[in-house]
Amino acid sequence: MTGRFADRVCLITGSTGIAASTAVALAEEGGKVFIASQTADHARALAERMGGESAWQAADLTSEADVESVVNACIGQFGRIDCVYNVAGISARRFGDGALHEMTLDGWRAAMDANVTSQFLVCRATVRQMLLHEPGASGQRGVILNMGSVIARHPVARHFETHGYAASKGAIESLSRSIAVYYAEHGIRVNVIAPGLVATPMSERAQGNDEIMDFVARKQPLAEGAIQPNELVGAALYLLSDDSRMVSGQVVTVDGGWTLS
Repeated sequence: MTGRFADRVCLITGSTGIAASTAVALAEEGGKVFIASQTADHARALAERMGGESAWQAADLTSEADVESVVNACIGQFGRIDCVYNVAGISARRFGDGALHEMTLDGWRAAMDANVTSQFLVCRATVRQMLLHEPGASGQRGVILNMGSVIARHPVARHFETHGYAASKGAIESLSRSIAVYYAEHGIRVNVIAPGLVATPMSERAQGNDEIMDFVARKQPLAEGAIQPNELVGAALYLLSDDSRMVSGQVVTVDGGWTLS
């Protein structure tokens, strides 16, 4: 570990899977980590696992008031926010997402609300705080990393036909790029990480289906199946750190070969 996040405050949304793996790595690198999650038990357990300088708050990230409360709590605890990793999101299949001719309006709204509105609210609240910062040693005020998906640009016809989810992840790319352009001159960077199928609680349906996992093993040959959450940590820490200080407005794909096969 290099200690490259020493004294840096990192806000992470989500408390399992990708979010948990990255939070632990940030803490090991000296970061002060604030966890925001809808599930209090998961957030509390993750903070206890990290130990040291960490804190958490349960929140509905689609609620403007809850997001403002989280950001204020993070500022109150640590004094600033240097980096944000927007991981929290859902598959809206259980709400009616699916193929266009079958999906419901509730499914569409659930995908957009949980995946796009939540990231918009977190980005807005944290950018407002970052603009108040004096630039750091890198000459920058902060960095945001948003969670996309390989499905936004490389959809498949079978097994993953949730069109609302795909649209939500495409919206995240567009939102992130437009934010990155506007705030570059203010020293704030914004990027997107776009994974393939990762072994997280959200993908339990796929993981429990042999036909789907046979497909994924062929689609993600580098992983020979689902990608493990820790396999995204290296890319995330690079994009959140000053190592990537010349990188903004980019979508970095970590897909085990999905887009190649």
